[in-house]
Amino acid sequence: MSDDRTTLTRDEVAHLARLARLAVTDDELDLFAGQLDVILTAIARIGEVAAADIKPTSHAVPLQNVLRPDEVRPSLPREDVLAGAPSVEDDRFRVPQILGEEE
Repeated sequence: MSDDRTTLTRDEVAHLARLARLAVTDDELDLFAGQLDVILTAIARIGEVAAADIKPTSHAVPLQNVLRPDEVRPSLPREDVLAGAPSVEDDRFRVPQILGEEE
């Protein structure tokens, strides 16, 4: 990595803090300047990678569909399921309304 980059000054960090509407102390300015310098150095190293021969991807590993087929299978009878419900109406679960009436 080349050393022709410059580190952030306290004034630049203070300016960034003002833009972000952050109230920072003098001690924090020194701390953040060091932390931001580490971040910017890491980003600069990424930019140095020879990526012309690397195909762009959205994921590091191939994805596969993990859903099972939608098949009808035996289940509990409706009466047994509704028997455990606190409230039933028209052979369905009755639940409290959470949204207002739409007009």
